Amino acid sequence: MKANKRLIVALDCSNMDQMKKLVDELGDTVHYYKVGMELFYSVGQQTIELLRQAGKEVFLDLKLHDIPNTVSRAAAVLTGIGVSMLNVHASGGISMMKAAALAVAQAAEFASLERPKLIAVTVLTSMDETEWRCLGYNTSVAGQALHLARLAAEAGLDGVVASPQEAEAIRAECGPEFLIVTPGIRPVGSASNDQSRIATPAGALRAGASHLVIGRPITGASDPRAAAMAILREMEER
Repeated sequence: MKANKRLIVALDCSNMDQMKKLVDELGDTVHYYKVGMELFYSVGQQTIELLRQAGKEVFLDLKLHDIPNTVSRAAAVLTGIGVSMLNVHASGGISMMKAAALAVAQAAEFASLERPKLIAVTVLTSMDETEWRCLGYNTSVAGQALHLARLAAEAGLDGVVASPQEAEAIRAECGPEFLIVTPGIRPVGSASNDQSRIATPAGALRAGASHLVIGRPITGASDPRAAAMAILREMEER
């Protein structure tokens, strides 16, 4: 898979003007974008429509987490807007994940759409071991991420969101076709910001990541296009 199909740029902005400016600046350098809560809750489906009209793929990152009935209905609605990928929280449980997977497949078939990839968030990349222990878990972050990845695979999901530090173990456990989408990517010299479990783009790919989600190192750069191109070169040369 080409690097520009594996790089997902996070649109961490709150209005259409900011989004359009960034997408225009990046042009044909970037093929895949992540739309998260801030942007989707601000302007909703408009942002998905604009990106699709521009020929871009969209990962809708809303991290659905509720009872199985609620999540399955929400996942069906989101499937209908034509995104390429969406996600749930694996900690919602295997019944919830199975219900979401079934709803996505049925909604895509009903609307004659290509079925979007459905992935599950394991442990947020902002979480370190100290904060993790404060939640009362006895397992390590890495152990829990691997356990949740197994559950996602058993539930029939296409992959997971996990940090680069867990990617190698998940790849070995879940096989070559399982998607591992990794946030917490920081090129050499970049600030870690609020991420704890991070890696360079090349390091994440070597560990087994299928897709890299990168936001501020590109979107906060003085020249976002040049920053994206530098990351793509690193990905190609890993």
